[in-house]
Amino acid sequence: MRFGRIAHPDGMCFAVIDGTDENALVAKEVEGTPFTEPNYTGREWPLADVKLLAPMLPSKVVAIGRNYADHVAEVFKESAEHLPPTLFLKPPTAVVGPEAPIRIPEFATKVEFEGELAVVVGKPCKNVKAADWKSVVLGYTIVNDVSSRDLQFADGQWARAKGIDTFCPLGPWIETDIESIDIDELPIQARLTHDGETSLKQDSNSNQMIMKMGEIIEFITASMTLLPGDVICTGSPAGTEAMVPGDYIEIEIPGIGKLGNPIARA
Repeated sequence: MRFGRIAHPDGMCFAVIDGTDENALVAKEVEGTPFTEPNYTGREWPLADVKLLAPMLPSKVVAIGRNYADHVAEVFKESAEHLPPTLFLKPPTAVVGPEAPIRIPEFATKVEFEGELAVVVGKPCKNVKAADWKSVVLGYTIVNDVSSRDLQFADGQWARAKGIDTFCPLGPWIETDIESIDIDELPIQARLTHDGETSLKQDSNSNQMIMKMGEIIEFITASMTLLPGDVICTGSPAGTEAMVPGDYIEIEIPGIGKLGNPIARA
């Protein structure tokens, strides 16, 4: 089941995104939130007639950095043995939905995309064992961990570089059928459109993750309580590249969907 959050003619709501034809999907309004069995209101719209919003407004976005060895090498010029995975946070104010502009302020001079698999937490949890990770997950979505490399290296810590408003596109929806997706063999691609030409930049697979999903959730929950709707970003593969206003970036993960956003000046 795919849960989305939409803006429709009368307001906003959660909805089940139904259908198999990508060009004829339907948003079916549900009462409440995705954390319970859906209770349909009977109202529905063609997805083309509503606006997809970020599928969740998390209390926090918890991210694993340096979780792909090739990305560590390209960004940090070090081996993953010397720079193991690390933990950081992105504020909820950075979250935007599909097609919302990523707005780059003047002081961020080298802003890159990072297409990643993300997990949405389904219930409060602490000290989760790696083997039990599925019991606390609502579903999967896609995140673009937008990062200002100049600020990242100038500051030494990553809060400002990765926490700027609009620097956390999320979507297009939450895929809750986690058993249908092979989390250890999942292609991840990113395509950047610049000056009218589209190029494949990231072309990797979740099988390259250093910390696997169970390890990630055990690692995070040993330190902090996760709440329903919190988002976990699992790390970026290699292939990240600078974006400038006028560009368009699209992240695709089969079985989950596509997340696209234009780039604009703040």
